[in-house]
Amino acid sequence: MKDIIEIYGIHAILEAIETETNIEKVWLLKGNKGSLFQRLEKALRQNNISHSYVPKERLDRFKNKNHQGAIATISKIEFVEIENLIENAFKKNGFPTFILLDGITDARNVGAILRSSAATGVDGLIIPQTGSAPINDATIKTSAGGAFKVPISRVNHLKDAVYLLKSFETQIIGVSEKSNESLFDLKFKKASAIIMGSEDKGIQSSLLKMCDNSVKLPMEKDINSLNVSVACGIVLYEKKRQQLISK
Repeated sequence: MKDIIEIYGIHAILEAIETETNIEKVWLLKGNKGSLFQRLEKALRQNNISHSYVPKERLDRFKNKNHQGAIATISKIEFVEIENLIENAFKKNGFPTFILLDGITDARNVGAILRSSAATGVDGLIIPQTGSAPINDATIKTSAGGAFKVPISRVNHLKDAVYLLKSFETQIIGVSEKSNESLFDLKFKKASAIIMGSEDKGIQSSLLKMCDNSVKLPMEKDINSLNVSVACGIVLYEKKRQQLISK
């Protein structure tokens, strides 16, 4: 399914242009100045993207969106079939990385995870059809372009994705505060699928049992958990660190 959604802010629109996202139209605040705004205007002209200048009153209804005087409509993010996502990832990268989100319902958390995923070269994000945050304008804004760079697949059940990933000899890693193994003792040796659960419920037990490894992030006693997007970023950069020192 493909329909139209709005994105807000100069940075988000520039990222969409740079990743060749299908932008339908851009509305710009008349009289807006500044080097970043001028950079956006230049990018719109160079890419022949339809845009119009409108008075402040036209954008007032979006004032809670921090739009910076720029709003765009784009074709909604299209989901990739899980089989295609995995096969393409292995063709591109012999040891790809995937993120699976279990019960993450905050769109901004998903956006932040996409941002970290894009920064660390993640090959695909996999989310369930139900019980997951929508990929909407808040997700796109928070992702700072990551939503356009990381392929996303939506599946009926995450277990099905895990079974398929296992058939590709992918290491399944659950991040859980209940684990006895520290993240920093884990060796990322091959293709990896990292499962992140919600902060309140964690990874569902049936899914956690399917993991090859479960790890926790070491924390001081007074702290029980981290924001899921922060925790995911730490895991991804530990994997990235191991990749760099092994070269």
